[in-house]
Amino acid sequence: MNRPVSLDGVLLSNAHLDHSGNTFFLDPEIPVSCSAVTAFVSQAIQDTGQADFEAEVCYTNERELVDGLLKSARERRQRPFVFLDGIPNQEAALGFWNSIPSRTREPRLAATAESPARIGTLPVRYFPVDHSILGPCAFGVQTGQGWITHTGDLRLHGNGQENTRRWMEQARELRPLALICEGTRAEDGTSVTEHEVHGNALRAVKRAEGLVVADFGPRNVERLLAFLDIARQTGRKLLVLAKDAYLLEAMHLASPPRVPDVVNCPEILIYRDPKISLRPWERALLDRYGSRLLGVRDVRAEQGSFILCFSFWDVNDLIDIEPKGGTYIYSSSEAYSEEQQLDLRRLRNWLKHLGMVFVGDPDGGDEGLHSSGHASGPDLLEIVRTVSPRILITVHTEKPQYFVSALRGEGVEVRLPELGVEMALAS
Repeated sequence: MNRPVSLDGVLLSNAHLDHSGNTFFLDPEIPVSCSAVTAFVSQAIQDTGQADFEAEVCYTNERELVDGLLKSARERRQRPFVFLDGIPNQEAALGFWNSIPSRTREPRLAATAESPARIGTLPVRYFPVDHSILGPCAFGVQTGQGWITHTGDLRLHGNGQENTRRWMEQARELRPLALICEGTRAEDGTSVTEHEVHGNALRAVKRAEGLVVADFGPRNVERLLAFLDIARQTGRKLLVLAKDAYLLEAMHLASPPRVPDVVNCPEILIYRDPKISLRPWERALLDRYGSRLLGVRDVRAEQGSFILCFSFWDVNDLIDIEPKGGTYIYSSSEAYSEEQQLDLRRLRNWLKHLGMVFVGDPDGGDEGLHSSGHASGPDLLEIVRTVSPRILITVHTEKPQYFVSALRGEGVEVRLPELGVEMALAS
């Protein structure tokens, strides 16, 4: 049985949809607190994605009943956000945030929060950590019984691992009552680092003849920047889809030091996907980069000049490009479901049909071309032991018993959440 809940705010750890999705179901007046990068990535994803209420994170399409059916109205409403690391101080950044392609809306940016901030009456602190998407945060909330900390998604083997280690020490200083800890890769003993992925991908591209296709997570800009560096080192151009260029623009506005400006990056070109019609954001972007657009014929004529950022869902376009051999580098996660296994099988069949070399097949013994966004089992234990909470609450894991066994006798009380069961942390 559901009970009424009053919310003063929501802490959003990163822009992956398993964290930000279903924000639509929140009252649109409830503010979301996160990093500026997380907010800008979320808006870029929403702007360029398909109409889907599960992805309505930054603004909502109001619904109305028409002939007994619930349909989207023309009115759109922006959700208030609090940028925990400050509002980007650029006119262009604010212009992006306060607009929707083909529409405008009144600015509703929340005031910049300073750490520690408050949500309702509770002091809140945020801490940058490292994950496979830029802008991730861990959080701490001070209650009357003590601090409760949350890891969000994090790792110790990425290029930003120093952020995670800094948070571990800062969280320890809080002497937390409880740590809510992700455990996606509990029981996994090793981790491929982003540095290793870069080196292995570079060697694969140097060996490649003809077209190179790089397949990686659509929001993994860190991996995209790695392939940008590889393109520079191998004399190729990085060819990205329009939605990737749009995402890079948004992330540059939110974090200029970390994400390059596409305008000033001549090594980045935009692939013009043949379509009957274009959405407003696509038309505007293609107008901005008219001289740097390449179509099917351009790629077909000079296949050895490019690293083409495609995914499984873009493979159909390779039929038109007609690759003469070439290499497909799979730099994404392994298949976790039966459906994903079927997708991988289809991908192998397509590449065999096209005569392309498949590098990085997760079921083919190729390793070292993907670095997980999540800490390994040993790293998770190091995190828990460093933070040293009185209570550990496991989330985001199918292996909660790993923590029970590994931490037995170490003075940490491990609690496993149960569906619908309230957990009292202190009397």
